[in-house]
Amino acid sequence: MTSAPIEAVVVGASAGALEALSVLLPALPTDYPLPVLVVVHLPPDKKSVMAELLQQKCRVGVREAEDKEPIRAGIVYFAPPDYHLLVEPDRRLSLSSEEPVLYSRPSIDVLFETAADAYGPGLIGVVLTGANSDGSRGLRAVLSAGGTGLVQWPDLAYASAMPQAALDACPGARVLSLPEIATYLLECVTPV
Repeated sequence: MTSAPIEAVVVGASAGALEALSVLLPALPTDYPLPVLVVVHLPPDKKSVMAELLQQKCRVGVREAEDKEPIRAGIVYFAPPDYHLLVEPDRRLSLSSEEPVLYSRPSIDVLFETAADAYGPGLIGVVLTGANSDGSRGLRAVLSAGGTGLVQWPDLAYASAMPQAALDACPGARVLSLPEIATYLLECVTPV
C-alpha cells in the first residue's frame, strides 16, 4: 500500500463489468471517504442504466458524471455513454467528445491519465474484466505518478484480455480477486 493518503479511486471495466462492479461497489459503506470514478465501455447510442442498477445495490451514491461538477467523496461517478470522463487539475469532472481511444469513448486510459495528473500518489487505479487493452496505458500513468495499481486476476475475470494487458504493461500492479480488491479499497482508508 502506498504511504501517501489515498484521495480517489478510478475503475475501468468492459465485458462483464456489471457483475464485477456488483461485487466491488456494494462493499463500500455509506460514509466511504473517497470518490470513485468509473469508466465502463457502453454502446454510444443508448442510455445507460448502469448507475441506476448499481444504486439499487449500493450504500454510497451512484450516478452519471456531469460536466464541470466538483468531485465529492462517497460518490461513485460513471462516465456517460459516448463521452470521455476526465479529471481536471482543480479536481472537477469534465466530459469530452474527443475522438475515441482504442475504439472506446469513454476511454479508461483517458480517465486514468487525467486522474493520475490530478491526484499523483493519492490515486488507486483498478482494471477489471474486459476484452481489449484499454486501461493499460492509464494504469501505467497511475503507477508512474506514484499511485497504486490493482488488477483483477485475469483467470477469474469474465473477459481476461483487459486485465492481462494491464499486467503485461504494469508488472508492478497487484493482482487480486474481486473480494480482495473490495477489501483493499476498505482497508486503504481505515486508520491503523
